[in-house]
Amino acid sequence: MITLERAKLHLEAWLDAELAISTGQSYTIGSRSLTRANLSEVRKQIEYWKNKVIELELKATGRKTSRSRRFMPRDL
Repeated sequence: MITLERAKLHLEAWLDAELAISTGQSYTIGSRSLTRANLSEVRKQIEYWKNKVIELELKATGRKTSRSRRFMPRDL
């Protein structure tokens, strides 16, 4: 089971990863090179963990997650 604290920790780590990627996707020192993770994948993980934090915070306060509903107006 994922706790709120764990979810916040993961979110913070992915935000740090995004920051590291934004300073340079890859670099070379001498004959060695390093390529960082794919930015779009990191952003997907940020979105996932952000939603997980929100879900767990709502659960902790006893509120339910909001659900959107749609309806189709009809002309009778």
